[in-house]
Amino acid sequence: MSRTKSTIFGLAALALAAPVVTTLPQPARAASFDCRTPGLAADEAAICQNIDLNDMDVRMVTTFELLREILPMGSRGELETAQVKWLEQRGECGGNLDCLAAAYASRMAELRSAVGEVIEMTETQGQTTQSN
Repeated sequence: MSRTKSTIFGLAALALAAPVVTTLPQPARAASFDCRTPGLAADEAAICQNIDLNDMDVRMVTTFELLREILPMGSRGELETAQVKWLEQRGECGGNLDCLAAAYASRMAELRSAVGEVIEMTETQGQTTQSN
């Protein structure tokens, strides 16, 4: 197995293991922001106060960071732009827990799909390289 392919599979496995990691006790911090910061936006305050949303944030950010590392350079900008747009949409939820949970579920589906596409692309490239 090529180094790139094994790295991608390792990162994908780590992304799938994130839910296990997030069940460990967490400090007053979500993955993407510090809950101790004064004047948090309503969405951030709700995430800090709700362990399920905090865990969703940890999983989402972990998956986002891993995906950013395995994407080709040209695709990273698109991923980051989509993340900024998603954060704005999450902000529109304010403190509405159902809205926030739905936003995280939607973003995780998008990120998991993108991870799958990268793995598929890598497998296809590996098959092409092996047949040459």
